[in-house]
Amino acid sequence: MCGVFGIYGHEEAAKLTYLGLHALQHRGQESAGIASSDGRQLKLHRGMGHVIDVFSQRQLEELSGVHCIGHVRYSTSGASALRNAQPIAINYSRGSLALAHNGNLTNADELKHDLEELGSIFQSSSDTEVIVHLVAKSRQNSVVDRVADALSQVKGAYSLVCLTEDSLIAVRDPLGIRPLCLGKLGDSWVVASEPSSFELIDARFIRDIDPGEMVIIDGRGVTSARPFPEASRRTCIFEFVYFAKPDSTLDGVNVYEARKNLGRALALQHPVDADIVIPVPDSGLPATIGYAEKSGIPFEMGLVRSHYVGRTFIEPEQSIRHFGVRLKLSPVADTLRGKRVVVVDDSIVRGTTSRKIVKMLRDAGAAEVHMRIASPPTQWPCYYGVDTPTRAELIAATHTVEEINQYITSDTLAYLSIDHLVHAVLEAQKTHQQGLIEQARRSSTPPPPAGNGANGEGAATNGQLASSKSGSFRLPVHGQALNPTAFCHACWSGDYPIKFTPTLNKEQLRFLHL
Repeated sequence: MCGVFGIYGHEEAAKLTYLGLHALQHRGQESAGIASSDGRQLKLHRGMGHVIDVFSQRQLEELSGVHCIGHVRYSTSGASALRNAQPIAINYSRGSLALAHNGNLTNADELKHDLEELGSIFQSSSDTEVIVHLVAKSRQNSVVDRVADALSQVKGAYSLVCLTEDSLIAVRDPLGIRPLCLGKLGDSWVVASEPSSFELIDARFIRDIDPGEMVIIDGRGVTSARPFPEASRRTCIFEFVYFAKPDSTLDGVNVYEARKNLGRALALQHPVDADIVIPVPDSGLPATIGYAEKSGIPFEMGLVRSHYVGRTFIEPEQSIRHFGVRLKLSPVADTLRGKRVVVVDDSIVRGTTSRKIVKMLRDAGAAEVHMRIASPPTQWPCYYGVDTPTRAELIAATHTVEEINQYITSDTLAYLSIDHLVHAVLEAQKTHQQGLIEQARRSSTPPPPAGNGANGEGAATNGQLASSKSGSFRLPVHGQALNPTAFCHACWSGDYPIKFTPTLNKEQLRFLHL
């Protein structure tokens, strides 16, 4: 899970990219980077840590230019090191290029081996560098065709932004696993992993970029291409459970409403007699609101989170994760003492965090602790951009629900089923569309067409472009509504939409200080 941002044609492009990345900080906290273009050359700055620590005022001023892309990272492929920070920028025979990528390539090791056999030299262990080499080696003429040629050879998940001296390209993989959206700020165009980053810079959300779509922004305006064979959508449903910010709306689904629906469904599927219901903050908060609403059990904040500690799920070292629970959460003893407590969390991975939380609540005086999880048991690793452990480390892969309950020492434990989860997300999509229709009715403005599998006016068919001058171009609407089969839930079901054999990537050379 990473975050990407791009802006084309703004005098303060670097500063706006900085703000956009700040709004995407929840998607990666290990490193950050910005590449800029003034129309003639690219400039790049990357560093380890949070956005606010990586960029100073002077560094932002040095990133001169009116076009920028940026990236926040947490490592899914490659070590947590500066050499793997993005964007990756290169000079090659056709000019300069910078690329930032959210996702994970499942055939990266195979492609890297083939490229090395042909003489390519890799400076990082990130799968993103594979894409850069494929672009540089492509026999196609234009940079757009080179990027399309490179991506036609990769498998896996990618939502990426690419910057040249005079153009910005945004691409979403054919399955639409990771999110990507398009917005506008005055006469400038912006792209981002989530539309919540548009709010901070006062940009207007235009639409989600469709699976398999390439959006090209340059001096001619905006063009849209679909250079890849059409595939069945498989959007990562865990985006709605945990990854995305609650104030984002992705593919027509308001994340906050979806998470409240998860809690409502959980209360119906697994009721329990209790005095209070509390969240594991912050990710479990919306689901807890929904649980309390549907069950009638009073909502309380029984745990208080320190916001000066990163989210434990996206920190890569297990040793940090163990210590982070007590560093991050504090019980409210007066609220918990003598109470039968329902605790709502988004997921259980290894079980160590849940075990410590239950112990913490009992030590604070809770009479009973009932764990309710707003997603199914995580039994399979994700190979599409999430740093989940190996299957042997996933507690649900080797233990029954009752065995997990005994391990974490709760009184009862229950998970939301896949069917209930999918239904909850689809209901949020209906609610969002109904809200748009009602808003349009009040303002006498026609609502955006609901996704029905067809493209709107100005949309591109496979291999074709739709273009016009910026400002008059009517962009294709979101073309495919989500349905029960449109999600990837492999981490719960083991049903991987892209079949492959995981390989162990062994690096012979290890950089200690890069």
